[in-house]
Amino acid sequence: MSTEGHGLHTHVLDSLGLAITAGECPPGSVLRTDELAQRFDVSRTVVREVVRVLESMHLVESRRRVGVTVRPTEQWNVYDPRVIRWRLAGADRPRQLRSLTVLRSAVEPVAAGLAARNATPGQCAALTECALGMVATSRGHQLEGYLKHDIAFHRIVLNASGNEMFARLGDVVAEVLAGRTHHHVMFEDPDPAAVTLHVKVAEAVREGDAESAERLTREIAIGALQELDVLAP
Repeated sequence: MSTEGHGLHTHVLDSLGLAITAGECPPGSVLRTDELAQRFDVSRTVVREVVRVLESMHLVESRRRVGVTVRPTEQWNVYDPRVIRWRLAGADRPRQLRSLTVLRSAVEPVAAGLAARNATPGQCAALTECALGMVATSRGHQLEGYLKHDIAFHRIVLNASGNEMFARLGDVVAEVLAGRTHHHVMFEDPDPAAVTLHVKVAEAVREGDAESAERLTREIAIGALQELDVLAP
């Protein structure tokens, strides 16, 4: 696909994904390929490619003589990073953020405890580097720089757990953290207590202290939920 074709594909995919997840195309709605091609001024080939991606996310299903039907919400692949991104861009953002943060609070403390047992020296060093990067960007309204280190930190914890199911949640956590930042569900400077907790988690993982790593990560998750009470009630 050419760069221009890829751009058109992405535009149509994002537009339809946002419309479906925001409820503008409610479950049971029928989308016609010809009408979509005309509406977006693209070929039917581009529309079919987009529909295939939406089908892979279980947002729609195609049936002959019926068209493309929007599936019920409970059938969506809510773990798909793009579905998360679209949902966070809509009016349902507060509920979506809370749901994802509760998921993180259930998974990440356990992952951190496992990481303290299983992390390699390289992973321990990378985790410490990320924590120090978070400290360095936690003042002066450097949220984009902070976000980069924050995402990397949580990816390392999930990967270092040694559990491949936890590791696959790295993209989910990345979208949650990015969504909080890009939709201004963050203070202009991160909470100093949260920054300090990340440093302590890195120390606990490096020292092999599974109990502390789990407890401290749970404190991070509780703090994130409390922030949502203030910023996205």
